[in-house]
Amino acid sequence: MSGPFNDHEDPKAEFWYKFRSAVAVILSLAVLVGGCVFVGAKAYDAYISYKSADDYLGDGEKDVLVRVPSGASVSEVGSILLDNDVIKSTKAYNKAIRESESDVTIQAGQYKLKTHMSAAKAVSIVGNPDNIQRTRVTLPEGLTTEQQFGIMAKGTTMPVDSFKNAYKQTAKLGLPVWAKGRPEGFLFPDTYEVGSNPTPLEILQMQTNQFAKQVNTMNFIGQAQTIKRSPYDALIVASILEKEAKHPKDMQMVAGIIYNRLQQGMKLQSDATVLYANHAEGRLTTTDEERAKDSPYNTYLYSGLPPTPIDNPGAASMEAAVTPIKSDYLYWVVTDPDKGTTAYAKTLDEHKANVKKFQAWCQAHKGKC
Repeated sequence: MSGPFNDHEDPKAEFWYKFRSAVAVILSLAVLVGGCVFVGAKAYDAYISYKSADDYLGDGEKDVLVRVPSGASVSEVGSILLDNDVIKSTKAYNKAIRESESDVTIQAGQYKLKTHMSAAKAVSIVGNPDNIQRTRVTLPEGLTTEQQFGIMAKGTTMPVDSFKNAYKQTAKLGLPVWAKGRPEGFLFPDTYEVGSNPTPLEILQMQTNQFAKQVNTMNFIGQAQTIKRSPYDALIVASILEKEAKHPKDMQMVAGIIYNRLQQGMKLQSDATVLYANHAEGRLTTTDEERAKDSPYNTYLYSGLPPTPIDNPGAASMEAAVTPIKSDYLYWVVTDPDKGTTAYAKTLDEHKANVKKFQAWCQAHKGKC
C-alpha cells in the first residue's frame, strides 16, 4: 500500500521539536534564577536597611580625635561618641557593648577614631587602653623652670602662661616639706609620657612625683645628713654642678670644692649663678656689669649659697652633691667645654694659669663662651 506518509518521522521536525523544548527549559531556568537573584537582592537591601537604621557599616570615614574625660562611665562614652558623629546611635553602641567578647572598660584619654564607624569597631578601639593617644615631652637636665615651660608648651600645645599659673599653685604641686613652697629645682628632668589633654598642674605633679622617687632611690636626704648638709642646700649645689661640670666624677670633685670654699668663708664666684641672676642664657662667661648686679644669686658679691636652686638638676648632679670627693682644691675651671675637661687648683696663681687655658679655648671657638 502506498500513500503520502511513511512509518518514520521527519528528522528535521524531530530536531526542531527538541530544540524548542531545550529553549523552553533554559528560559524557565533563567526566569527562576532571575527571580532568586531579585529576591536575594531585595533581602540583602532589606538587611542593610535594617542594619543601617541604627548603625553605620564599615571602618569609618574621616579621622577624629575623641577625648574621654576622667570618671566617664561606659554609657557616657556612648553619648560622647554619638556627639562626635563616630557612631549612629547609642542603641547600636549598647548592643556592641553587650556582644563584646569580654567586659568593656574604657580609660580616660584621647582616642583616634573615624566618623561613621560601626559601633562594634568604635567599641574595640576605646576599649583598648593601648589606643590612647599620648604625648612625650623630654626635659633635659639643668634647665630653669622658664626653659622647661617653653618645651612643655611646645610639646603639649598648651600656652606657656598656663604652666606659669600652675607653678604658682605651690600647695598643689606635691613638693616635699623641706622645699618650703619653692618649686625651682624640684621639677625633675626626664622624659614624660602624658595622656591626652592633661592639665599643666598634672604635668608638674608628675615631675615632683618623679623627684620624690629619685630622692628615695638614692637616699638623698640621708646622704646629705652624712655630709652635714641640709637636703635643700645639697639640691642648690646640685643645680650649680649642672652648669659647672660635665662628667659625674668632675661633679663630685667640684661639689667637694664648693663645700671647701663654704667652710672657709670664700665666695663661690660661680658664673652660673650670676647668669641666673641676670636671666642670661647660652653663655659660659659673664661681664663686669653682670657680676656687679646686686642679687642674692650673685655669688661674686654674696657669700654662701644662692637662696634657691638655679635650675632643675638631674640624678647625676644630685648624687654628686651628696657624695663629694674630698680634696685640698679651692678652685676649678672648665678648660675645654666641648669635652668637659676640668682643671683644679689649690692656689689662686694655679687657678689663673688654668683660666688662661679656658680663655685660649674661647679664642679658638668664637661665640661659644
